[in-house]
Amino acid sequence: MPRHTLLALALTLALPALAVSSASVAQTSPQAPVYATSTTPYPGTITLEVDATNLSQRVFTVKQRIPVQAGEVTLLFPKWLPGNHADYGRVDKVAGLQISANGQKIAWKRDPLDVYAFKVDVPQGATNLDVAFQFISPTDREQGRVVMTPNMLNLQWNTVALYPAGYAASAITFAPSVKLPAGWQAATALELQGRAGDVVTYKPVDFDTLVDSPMFAGRYFKTIDLSNGVGKPVRLNVVADDAKYLDAKPDHIDAHRRLVQQMRKLYGAEHYDHYDFLFALSGQMSGIGLEHHRSSENGVGVKYFTSWDPKSGSTDLLAHEYNHSWDGKYRRGADLTTPSFNTPMQGSLLWVYEGQTQYWGNVITARAGLRNFDTAKDALALVAATYAENRAGLSWRALQDTTNDPIIAKRTSKAYGSWQLSEDYYSGGQMIWLEVDARLRAKSNNKVSLDDFAKKFFGMNDGDFKVNPYTFEDVAATLNSLVADDWGKFLHDRLDGKVPLTGGIEASGWRLVFKDKPNAYAKAAAAEYGRGGADFVYSLGLSVGGDGVISNVRWDSPAFNAGIGPGMTAMAVNGKQYSSEVLEDAVKAAKTDKKPIELLVKEFDLYRTIQLPYYDGLRYPHLERIEGKADLLSAIYAPKK
Repeated sequence: MPRHTLLALALTLALPALAVSSASVAQTSPQAPVYATSTTPYPGTITLEVDATNLSQRVFTVKQRIPVQAGEVTLLFPKWLPGNHADYGRVDKVAGLQISANGQKIAWKRDPLDVYAFKVDVPQGATNLDVAFQFISPTDREQGRVVMTPNMLNLQWNTVALYPAGYAASAITFAPSVKLPAGWQAATALELQGRAGDVVTYKPVDFDTLVDSPMFAGRYFKTIDLSNGVGKPVRLNVVADDAKYLDAKPDHIDAHRRLVQQMRKLYGAEHYDHYDFLFALSGQMSGIGLEHHRSSENGVGVKYFTSWDPKSGSTDLLAHEYNHSWDGKYRRGADLTTPSFNTPMQGSLLWVYEGQTQYWGNVITARAGLRNFDTAKDALALVAATYAENRAGLSWRALQDTTNDPIIAKRTSKAYGSWQLSEDYYSGGQMIWLEVDARLRAKSNNKVSLDDFAKKFFGMNDGDFKVNPYTFEDVAATLNSLVADDWGKFLHDRLDGKVPLTGGIEASGWRLVFKDKPNAYAKAAAAEYGRGGADFVYSLGLSVGGDGVISNVRWDSPAFNAGIGPGMTAMAVNGKQYSSEVLEDAVKAAKTDKKPIELLVKEFDLYRTIQLPYYDGLRYPHLERIEGKADLLSAIYAPKK
């Protein structure tokens, strides 16, 4: 009898048994390993040597010596990364892995159920594993963040270290060193042990602290003291593509010093022994905004200092990342507080971690004078408009659910962000906290504000920088201790989509309106980042790049309902070659003559004309005062004395 016939017969006879045991079969299916995380100190210190001199090929070369005992050892590459809130570890960029003991090469095997885990059988008599590999950093932006250029680099220790499973990251000690390109200077929150030529050695630290202390290094480097001898040392460490971009105007630097002062006034405590802004001004190394407890990674364009204009102001990036030292690093949602970098994270409280930080980022930037009140207000108008008209997805998906987005989408772009939503806990959270602030002020007759919550919830225990976890109940209880209310219901109503997110605008004495010209902040941002594009999001419902490619289409907008989608190219408007000015003129004309706009688009190799029946003219978000209502917004943005 053929083999397949015998198998069919056997299965038929065994059906009752299979039905009974199906649960046990499911339970024995292969599962990804779960690693213990003992807080007992790991025996010995792991040495870590990084050669960061191969700039042209953008390769970090790594050597480690790991104390071990005979038997099976699992070495882990960090997977779940703080600040990223997800499993972003780039193990795909690890190459050339070789492991040896006593001068003899040892075979390793990757765990197929956890590709971040490497299994090694340590032979008898071996006391150390010698590990060598390369981290092949991106050579173009399609591969990820570019972190090496001819003039600067960004070293994140989680990309250049393996660590033993079975121990909490805080229980494993590393002794790190880096060989830098000749003559370069570096900044990190780590404590310097010594420098011999271009090899920099740092004092041994636990792995948690090491990963939380990245490095910026560069040929053109400058450190600016922001403390003026008050409180803990705070430094702005700047690397740039060229020395000329390091020149900063005195009033601009003074505003950075006020940023530190205003943050200290807000919280009344500092949860670090020193703080280092790592700040890159580059058109070559990729931008970044990533928080750490005693430092932050920040990357912007080269003209941050040289194009300073107090009227338009600066980005709120530095305030946002600095705020995280309190909100996100010192105090962190309990389900994000994990013992190792291979323990899964959950982000249910990211609307506090990122949402309130987004709120304070704009507020403290204004209080410091890095942007004026009008600029801060205009920036807020864009957020308010987003949640008034550009988040149709909130009809099917709650803001709370977007706290899963770092894991769901890995911060990749989405075709229809207004419908799919994308990490809305940032700006949606900002709107919630504006309303909380206004409500605290109104209910207390201006005696209590969100400043008081910040100080009480994040500002306790000056000098303590051990992570202090919290829960939703802790947040609600602290609000209730300031002003009695049903804060749990208030927050859940907004997080779960029962109440719109825009209530804080009118509660603070302003209203969202639309005018036929962009506000000053939007205009300045378009000039700096727009690259010749045009914004018709709140009129036609689309944005167009400088090359005519439609980059964004608002769900259920006139453009969407006419059949326009992202990726099409605008070729002509009403028979004229496309330009942003021609399309703008057509929108204005349609308001008067009530004739549909004809848009010729290219979709792959097809051309077609689409009729856009839109007659309401240009619309751009602004905030305007509500007469007779208290102006809480001006009070919120006013500097603390």
